[in-house]
Amino acid sequence: MNYWLFKTEPDAFSIDDLKGSPKKIAPWEGVRNYQARNYLRDQVKKKDLVLFYHSSCKPTAVVGLAEIVKDGYPDHFAFDPKHKYHDPKSKPDSPAWYMVDLKFKEKFSRPISLEELKSHGKLKGMVLLQKGGRLSIQPVSPEHFFYICNLAGAKTVSG
Repeated sequence: MNYWLFKTEPDAFSIDDLKGSPKKIAPWEGVRNYQARNYLRDQVKKKDLVLFYHSSCKPTAVVGLAEIVKDGYPDHFAFDPKHKYHDPKSKPDSPAWYMVDLKFKEKFSRPISLEELKSHGKLKGMVLLQKGGRLSIQPVSPEHFFYICNLAGAKTVSG
C-alpha cells in the first residue's frame, strides 16, 4: 500500500463534494502535469490511501481522507473537445492523461493547516513542505501519513 497527498482547490472540488458524490466515489480527473500523471498511471493503486488537501484557499490544509478504488485509467475527458480538460494531442489509442477513482473515507474534525504541518519537526522531508513542492499528487511516507492522521484525530485510520 502507498500513501499520497492529492491537492485540489475547494471551489473546484472539495472534500464535501467527494462526500456528496454517488456512493461517495468520484474520478480524479483533469491532471495535466506529466509527473503527477505518471504517479496516477504507474504507482497510485487500488486501496492506497490519500490525504485530501485543499489548496488556493485560506487556510491551505489537509482536510480529510480518501481511498483509491480504481487504478489509473485514461482520462476520457481529454478526448472530448467540448470538455474543459480536452487535450487534442491525447488520443484513445495513445492517451496522454490518466485518472483514478477515489472514495470518501473521512472529513477531519479540524483542518491541519500548512502552517501547522510546518511546525512539526517529525514531518521534515515531506514533499509538501519542501521548496517547490507544488505538485498536485505527491507521495507521502507511511510515517508522515499516520502522523498527520493522528494530529487530525482520524477515526478511520490509525498507525
